[in-house]
Amino acid sequence: MYRTVSASGGSELSRSLPPGFSGGLVDFLTLERRTDDLFRGWCHSGGPTRAFGGQVVAQALAAAGGTVEPDRPVHSLHGYFLRSGDVRRPFAYAVERLRDSRRFSFRRVTVTQGDEAVFTLSCSFKYPEGVGDRQPAMPVAPPPDEVPDAFDHWATRRPEEHRRARYAHVVSMRVVPRAPDAAPVGASGEIEQLAWFRSRQPLPDDRLLHLCALTYYSDLSFGSTSALDIEDLYPLREGPGRLGLASLDHSVWFHREFRADEWLLFVQRSRTATDGRGLTTGEFWTRDGRLVATATQETAVSVFGPRT
Repeated sequence: MYRTVSASGGSELSRSLPPGFSGGLVDFLTLERRTDDLFRGWCHSGGPTRAFGGQVVAQALAAAGGTVEPDRPVHSLHGYFLRSGDVRRPFAYAVERLRDSRRFSFRRVTVTQGDEAVFTLSCSFKYPEGVGDRQPAMPVAPPPDEVPDAFDHWATRRPEEHRRARYAHVVSMRVVPRAPDAAPVGASGEIEQLAWFRSRQPLPDDRLLHLCALTYYSDLSFGSTSALDIEDLYPLREGPGRLGLASLDHSVWFHREFRADEWLLFVQRSRTATDGRGLTTGEFWTRDGRLVATATQETAVSVFGPRT
């Protein structure tokens, strides 16, 4: 996940990847290590020239994780988006080592472009302990092999948009269809959306990489979920979009181990939207019913056309 800068100024992999694991999502999460606590990365777009927020968060986590012993996985992260990142310029990830105790490690990451801060992340890492375990039952959902891929649908209906969306080529997103007799979206005041996620290619056995990959997935449909009462999810809508969506903050709590190259069900619910802000919470579940992560995001929502 890291490249170091050699004395000659070139780059070389400091953490080698097994054969067959180069490219794709791994590349999107790989950083260049400039010093012990300073990293540099590039992000692809989530909108015209605007960096995809999920990748910025995931790369910030990768930078923080690169300063922590690998036996202490991250258990929570909380971030604020300060500006839209420009994909035409690199991102600098500066890590502050706030504290290392016997059980916990705390890090803060400031992401900048030039002299401007783009994103700030606080995260905590913890040595695992076998103390208790409880969770509710997994929500009922059709298995992923019975659900069509939303990005593949996008490729057939709006191929030029799909071609430019780099995330759609490395991640599979299978959105569970609403029941034909379901009430209109948002009629009860709550919006619910279920989607299966996994990487399109196998990933190496690197726990931090899988944690970063889930973080990347968590921003692919979060903002759109908060506004499904206004417009369908972007790969499934007909015609041009009329919404402007921007992530304001993002949090993830990691509960149990998982693999991001195996199917994860993301159960998303938005219970409130007001003042041009929609709040969404979500849970990631493995196919065998383990709750592995919980996420929240507030999204700025702008409507550019008539509501339908």
